[in-house]
Amino acid sequence: MTKVEYETSKGLNEEKVFQISKIKEEPKWMTEFRLKAYYSFINSPMPSFGPDINLNFDDITYYKRIDDKIHTDWDNVPSDVRNTFEEIGIQDAEDKYLGGVSTQYESEVIYHSMLSYLEAQKVIFVDTDTALKKHPNLFKKYFDKLVKYDENKFTSLNGCVWSGGTFIYVPKGVKLDRPLQSYFRINTKDMGQFERTIIIVDDDASLDYIEGCTAPTYATDSLHAAVVEIFVGKNAKCRYTTIQNWAPNIYNLVTKRATVDENGTMEWIDGNIGSKVNMKYPAIVLKGKNARGNCISIAVASNNQIQDTGAKMIHLAPNTKSNVIAKSIARNGGNATYRGTIYIDKKAINSYSNVKCDTVIIDELSKSDAIPNNIVGNNSSTLEHEATVSKISEEKLFYLMSRGIDSEKAIELIIMGFIEKFSKELPMEYAVELNNLMKNQIYCKQ
Repeated sequence: MTKVEYETSKGLNEEKVFQISKIKEEPKWMTEFRLKAYYSFINSPMPSFGPDINLNFDDITYYKRIDDKIHTDWDNVPSDVRNTFEEIGIQDAEDKYLGGVSTQYESEVIYHSMLSYLEAQKVIFVDTDTALKKHPNLFKKYFDKLVKYDENKFTSLNGCVWSGGTFIYVPKGVKLDRPLQSYFRINTKDMGQFERTIIIVDDDASLDYIEGCTAPTYATDSLHAAVVEIFVGKNAKCRYTTIQNWAPNIYNLVTKRATVDENGTMEWIDGNIGSKVNMKYPAIVLKGKNARGNCISIAVASNNQIQDTGAKMIHLAPNTKSNVIAKSIARNGGNATYRGTIYIDKKAINSYSNVKCDTVIIDELSKSDAIPNNIVGNNSSTLEHEATVSKISEEKLFYLMSRGIDSEKAIELIIMGFIEKFSKELPMEYAVELNNLMKNQIYCKQ
């Protein structure tokens, strides 16, 4: 049914889970997995930590597609969808510097492309539904291996209704010279999006991956509950960059985890600007000797938003290193909380971790908390944690205003300097986008 909208009714039950699997023509084992995850979802409690999640699951639409094809030519994408992505600038970025692009609209990927020379190197870059069909053995080897479906209520929910997402395999020795990108759009009121992303960077390979997220604003709540599993091989490197700019009516409840083999490196570059409630703590499991993990993040909480973010670094092998830099900004009644875990196992001798959490509170209505959980299991390792919470410096404001700069522009300059360490890690086009988003936040009075 090309270009015909399909939508299940709101709410979730066993029959709807079965129908999603049937529509997708999935193998029996996946249908059984979905049903198993559904029972885990209905029997699991809400998270026992963090902000309140006041969701009515019966008000959410769990699956919706607007086309039954994945297009490789923008001209064939439905015009209203194409116009949305044109406004975001996806096509311009694809032409200029990306090795491949995948765009998801509601529950399904609708456009996908990759440069031919990457295909010649046996790189796999497809949506996750296609990976299940075309690469079943590779898919099954990694699916649900790092983030188990029954870890929490929202991993269970993702397990039973997952749809779309990205599947990437970079073969041994292949180093991609251009980033791959996925973009996720929720466009419908009361919509739920539950993509599943799996990335495998094999030994001596490297990958830069970028994702972006947007949605229009509605008066009622929507839900984004994704799962990301990343496997970094020996001497391999993966950088995963996110600019999350969800609308202020969306609950963003995501589980992201990577595992790193000997001498490998995993980097999360994590930007959180939108959403009503955001709970996201990218994790890295350093399981091989000399593995490295880095997370640089920014969270902007504005107008009663709750940004509950952080990182998890799990050291399981000797001589592993991790670094966490978390920048938070709270304004107009926002709540920016850092929640992180550093665990250095007793076997992870001679390991090192450094955490720096810096928060700027712009007004009296806003707040910030730091909730670290730091554990060192041996005497030869080192863990350093530094946290600062401050207001906009009156001295800096006075200095800038004495040079003829008005107060709003002065605040902008201070904030942009504060996030510089994060923004410089982005490709130029994304740094420009981030700066524009930040300026909109600073000047917005709502």
